[in-house]
Amino acid sequence: QVQLVDSGGGLVQPGGSLRLSCAVSGRSSRNFAMGWFRQAPGNDYEFVAAIRWNGGRTDYGDPVKGRFTISRDIAKNTVYLQMNSLKPEDTAVYYCAARSTEGVILSTYVATVTSRSRYDYWGQGTQVTVSS
Repeated sequence: QVQLVDSGGGLVQPGGSLRLSCAVSGRSSRNFAMGWFRQAPGNDYEFVAAIRWNGGRTDYGDPVKGRFTISRDIAKNTVYLQMNSLKPEDTAVYYCAARSTEGVILSTYVATVTSRSRYDYWGQGTQVTVSS
């Protein structure tokens, strides 16, 4: 089993920054992909970013490219989402998620890590509100 605890959300003005954290415990995360998804009121879940624990490959959703950065601290077993130049449309509950990359072939990797249904473990969510 894997446990995820995400934190770091809050209220920030447009143009501001926040850093979300996702602490991972339980099974070794070495062969995992870690993702961030978000859900705004009345909307479906949206892929934000993903990072492959082994190797550090990153992928981003189009709305956040150039503004958000996903990273991991192997020693702390923690994944971060640095969010800069925040906009009101970034307001949502943000969820950390994890899935194994064992058996995932390169040609299907992006489709796998950008799909909410492909993740097995989820954090409880943290609210991000961007408003003046």
